[in-house]
Amino acid sequence: MRGIYTPVTKIRRQVFTEIAKLAYEKKPLSMIEELVYKIIPGEAPTYRDSIFKERAIIGERLRLALGLPLRPVNLPSAISKDIEKADIAEKYYEAPLVNVISFACDACAEKSYYVTNNCRGCLGHPCTVVCPVKAVHRSKKNGCAKIDLDKCIKCGRCMEACPYSAIVKRERPCAVACGVNAIGSDYLGRAKIDYEKCVSCGMCIVNCPFSAIADKSQIYQLIQAINTGNQVIAAIAPAFVGQFGPLATPDKIKPALQMLGISDVYEVAVGADVGAIEEAYHFMQKVPKQLPFLATSCCPSWSIMAKNTFPELASCISDSLTPMVATARLIKQQHPKAKVVFIGPCSSKKLEASRTRVRSDVDFVVTFEELMGMFVAKEVEFSDLPSTPLTGAATASGRGYAIASGVADAIQKCIQAYYDEDVKIDRAEGLAECRKMLSLAKAGKRNGYLLEGMACPGGCIGGAGTIIPENKAITAVGNFKYSALKTLPDNQLLDLP
Repeated sequence: MRGIYTPVTKIRRQVFTEIAKLAYEKKPLSMIEELVYKIIPGEAPTYRDSIFKERAIIGERLRLALGLPLRPVNLPSAISKDIEKADIAEKYYEAPLVNVISFACDACAEKSYYVTNNCRGCLGHPCTVVCPVKAVHRSKKNGCAKIDLDKCIKCGRCMEACPYSAIVKRERPCAVACGVNAIGSDYLGRAKIDYEKCVSCGMCIVNCPFSAIADKSQIYQLIQAINTGNQVIAAIAPAFVGQFGPLATPDKIKPALQMLGISDVYEVAVGADVGAIEEAYHFMQKVPKQLPFLATSCCPSWSIMAKNTFPELASCISDSLTPMVATARLIKQQHPKAKVVFIGPCSSKKLEASRTRVRSDVDFVVTFEELMGMFVAKEVEFSDLPSTPLTGAATASGRGYAIASGVADAIQKCIQAYYDEDVKIDRAEGLAECRKMLSLAKAGKRNGYLLEGMACPGGCIGGAGTIIPENKAITAVGNFKYSALKTLPDNQLLDLP
């Protein structure tokens, strides 16, 4: 639904904007109770069957936008319960990151087939013939097909056989989007996340048409850090191009962020350049001498899935710094007292930044969608801003990390340029496809390969925190990539041989 301004988009944008306004205007957090009525005014419902339900859902979304946990449905609790915990100028986070607001869920069927009005009650009735368990029969009333859901084994043969496409498959959108099968059902049939499987890619968030799934935000704490006089420097992922409208050209992003109180803006593509050189070196050193193959680790959701699902292959997953961390460490070296906010397309970066080994380098993570709420809150008009280049001199290869195949392509070109070797590549988008790729690697069919996995369709440009459709993002990032002055990073970037 990205690129289409739906009520889901409107609600999410309103929540982020109101939380940002609350922080920038330095109003007490207790006003969160009033924000519910500001977002859902009047007496008649707009989106659901009850205005009280709408307000209850908005209350939970506001809490999540502050980083607070959902309230228990079966116990009395104010929206502002424990709100003082969120009123800090540093990251506030309690697991889990991705949450289902249970009473916002429509309890979609997990998977089922049903007959539509397209059924003509044809003489052949191939749907009844092909069903292996005789779950499809002809109605005596009008001759149309009917499916006995108690017998149905959900094989889909009836749908394939119907000449009128009268039988359709209905699935829960969030479960279809989840590449690790982490979406199940609770006792009322509502979506429930298995956090033992979940890798926080956020695909369920953007694919739920009822806006029942949301992740926790850090925008309030980020603005508090700005308000209290901290120097805050942004590291922005290359997928930002085009996300904020046609007027938000790359040379307008830095002054726009400075209007929010951020002092400087670095390209994360600079960190990607570091990663490309490092991973090229590791590949040449380890494959095939020590490892059968090397898998890139740029995407945290893909990396976690790979290590959890294929623990025997964990050593083959690169331990090089991700571009986010490499850029943050560069910023901290140059500005030791600054706080770093990573701005990107990805929900799971919030978890990566909270790991012990990187926590001191990345202080906050916000998505493009959350940043849009901050822009709206501060009434940023890109047309009024001067042109200012971003800090850092990223190459085309580093900027290409934003698009699927860009990571492997950058590493491959570094290997060819600096080691005069060719390397075989395989890549996958979406965690289900990534699992298939790793299954082939486990079977020994990818020995000598460089593997690239991306949790989101299209790569980072398809992340859960993006705003525009993939095709537009590919074009925008492609133009940004080829505007770089250099194609490849220098081999001496890390003083490697």
